[in-house]
Amino acid sequence: MTNNLPRIFDNHKICVICEGDEEYAYLNRLKEIDVWDKQYDVSLVNAEGNGNIPARYQDRYQNGTYEVVLVFCDTEKKPHEQYEDIKRKINEFHGVDDAASQVVIFGNPCTMQIISKHWTDENIKSPAKKVNAPLIEKYTRVENYKGRADQLKKVMDTITKDNYKNMRCRVEKVDDDDTEIGSTNFDRFMSYLEGDADWIDEINKGL
Repeated sequence: MTNNLPRIFDNHKICVICEGDEEYAYLNRLKEIDVWDKQYDVSLVNAEGNGNIPARYQDRYQNGTYEVVLVFCDTEKKPHEQYEDIKRKINEFHGVDDAASQVVIFGNPCTMQIISKHWTDENIKSPAKKVNAPLIEKYTRVENYKGRADQLKKVMDTITKDNYKNMRCRVEKVDDDDTEIGSTNFDRFMSYLEGDADWIDEINKGL
């Protein structure tokens, strides 16, 4: 007798703790345009502020639902106090000196550094939305960008599979030293979700 029930695949369950609305909206948009390997089931959590990231991370890590939990956040301006605090708390939670370097995906000084790579090679040097508004308007036609929900949606609507490829090429060339303005390790995160799942075991071994 033929089984007409749909076959159920066990996908790798990944959780990403997003610092705030921009990070959440951006990764959600990447989910919508379907650029990641289908073996990954990615859940996003909006921490609604960098101060909430360590607690959200610990909660999702300990509940056992996910194979790996990652963090996606800004470094903000030097001396990066809140960003360094996030890394320190993750290291302390795992009792491993470099745990954070395994799970934290960053944009220096802000996530718009990564988002803008869909349109331009130009580096963002300030996390201030007022400073970055002209660049955002140039490429998205969103005027006076302040991160409002309606503005964020319009910016996200400009992100496509085609310019995703452009972003990938650009971030591959960017420095991944989180102390440097204009740096990001987003390329590593994307390579994780586009390829095989060996990286999950590697991260967990290091934690």
